[in-house]
Amino acid sequence: MIRSTRLKVVAATALAALSLAACSSGGSSSSSSSAAAGGTANPTTLTFWHYEGDDSAMTQGWNAAIKEFEAANPGVTVKVEKQTFEQLQKNAKIVLAGNDVPDVMEYNKGNATAGQLASQGLLTDLSADATKYGWDSKLSSSVQTTAKYDENGLMGSGKWYGVPSYGEYVTVFYNKDMFDKYGISVPTSFADFEKALATFKQNGVTPLAEAGAEYPLGQLWYELVLNKADRSFVDNFELFKGNVDFTSGPLLDGTNTLADWVSKGYISKDSSGLKAEDMGTAFIAGKYPIMVSGSWWFGRLNKEVTSFKLGQFTFPGNKLNPGSSGNLLVIPKNSKNAALAAKFIDATLGKTSQDTMAKLGGLPVAGDSSVITDPNTKTLQDNFDSVVKSDGLAFYPDWPVAGFYDQLVSFGQTVVNGSKAPADALKDLGTFYDSGRKDLTGK
Repeated sequence: MIRSTRLKVVAATALAALSLAACSSGGSSSSSSSAAAGGTANPTTLTFWHYEGDDSAMTQGWNAAIKEFEAANPGVTVKVEKQTFEQLQKNAKIVLAGNDVPDVMEYNKGNATAGQLASQGLLTDLSADATKYGWDSKLSSSVQTTAKYDENGLMGSGKWYGVPSYGEYVTVFYNKDMFDKYGISVPTSFADFEKALATFKQNGVTPLAEAGAEYPLGQLWYELVLNKADRSFVDNFELFKGNVDFTSGPLLDGTNTLADWVSKGYISKDSSGLKAEDMGTAFIAGKYPIMVSGSWWFGRLNKEVTSFKLGQFTFPGNKLNPGSSGNLLVIPKNSKNAALAAKFIDATLGKTSQDTMAKLGGLPVAGDSSVITDPNTKTLQDNFDSVVKSDGLAFYPDWPVAGFYDQLVSFGQTVVNGSKAPADALKDLGTFYDSGRKDLTGK
């Protein structure tokens, strides 16, 4: 989410698996400089950790980059080790402080994640590589925002500590057949959206697939907040350019709307204990007509939705939407093949990898949209281009301070459960935010 949040790969264990993977990540006796020269005297293994699903556009794009990279660098093998988003979110600091680390790792962007690791000296400064490979000219300034961090780990300026190869945004997926069944048109305003939700409920259908135990509910909450917000709010909330009020304004309005939707039955109270996978499979099964979540779901939905027609639209009435560049590819400070790793990252921005992502709905940051032929994929790309063109990417709500993701999940569950008044739950969230912000900025 919002982290950016990603579609997770199911893992057998959490930290144990991560630690084991770290121990087996290996490395090479070859120096990074000799490897980077292209072609090595000794076999070299470049270890790559990521948590994208096997059928995702990102995985397919990166697999294309791996194939091309290995062909161009004889003797080099890229070893992929799958992790989960939650594993790295919780344990990256511990793992990267050791010596058995991957050479390239997918990691969440933002102050609380990549920024925190960068400020702690756990990531490699890629500024020279950004110039060498032309990333600083190939990527748009808005995409570069999440790649750079200052000495305090605040994003938007400073040195390069990661490179995104794709973009992402939160959108609305819907079941066209259920909309047609109840005579509901695609909403183009927030009022129309609420009318659609009400119509479904009047017909005994809970309209929104949700998951309170992980990121999805927080993304919906942020959409509701952004419905009442402007760019200055985002700058204050995410980049600390001004004060943020947790007792009124967009944050309270969005929280009250979320609670109202729960009370009206638009969101099931049972969703507080569900995870993203539960939400997705329920939507795919046709149990809910609407799922508000990230573009990273698209590849799977476009493939697995077979019992109804899949549609999508941006959140009605919003000029701002959760979204940003995708997660970063970073190089741990203790990587044994840092120069070679940078060369591989550059391959993920190459035409082969980027066009593969584009064709599969991966929203490449340096791709060619003219290669897209699938209508649903084209809609996803066109909607994203429209959001970017209007400066509508508002990042994710768990980014500002370390540990905010867990607090946000707990906050959302509290609102859905009704165990606290919405204003009181929001006040508690604000207390945590203020403390974390003070830790980062001193004020």
